[in-house]
Amino acid sequence: MIPVIGLVIGVGVGLWMQPTVPLSLQPYLPIAIVAALDAVVGALRALGEKRFDDRVFVVSFISNVVIAAAMVFLGDQLGVGSQLSTGVIVVLGIRIFANAAAIRRRIFHA
Repeated sequence: MIPVIGLVIGVGVGLWMQPTVPLSLQPYLPIAIVAALDAVVGALRALGEKRFDDRVFVVSFISNVVIAAAMVFLGDQLGVGSQLSTGVIVVLGIRIFANAAAIRRRIFHA
């Protein structure tokens, strides 16, 4: 129940304050969100399989975001930022859909 309350409070504060992202960080925000979403969907799968560990989730969440942002930054430095961003999105998208499929199979036994 506490995570749900935290989520509601966080969304409410975000909508109320309407924060702006600095221009220099804007290319990294979508990648960071998708990386974080990958960690969350993976945690939901682990929760359904009764093997969720909060430490693993926190480390996965932070490392996914940092590694994805670092890859995009490296791509920007090499001049292939958009191609590397697309690659990161594709890989994380595949992981998200694989975890979602596992969750769906567990719920619907199909």
